[in-house]
Amino acid sequence: MTPFDLVPGAVVVLYLHNPREKLWGVLLSLQPAGIVIRGLDLLVFDDWVRQEQRGDEGIGLSTLFYPMARVERMERDEGAGPIESLSDRFRRHVGRSVFEVMGLPSPVEGAN
Repeated sequence: MTPFDLVPGAVVVLYLHNPREKLWGVLLSLQPAGIVIRGLDLLVFDDWVRQEQRGDEGIGLSTLFYPMARVERMERDEGAGPIESLSDRFRRHVGRSVFEVMGLPSPVEGAN
């Protein structure tokens, strides 16, 4: 896997409709029937980062399946110029990668 593939192990932002939602997490499975990610709603991402930074408990990650009928689009969580990716921001604040915190192996050497 290269850092640009949308394959299992990639950190992604998932946009859904009916109802509209934005999710962030690690892609676990991509099938014609739908997508499985381990992550959380983008609205609580910053709260989760602060929680992990303090070592508190509360907001947890979920493993969820979304049928393709709800998927509007999916994009890699990657930086653009001076704007860092969400996973890079997590590493900077928490000092560990999202893969370490999730207990998942990093799919790419040097991945977030």
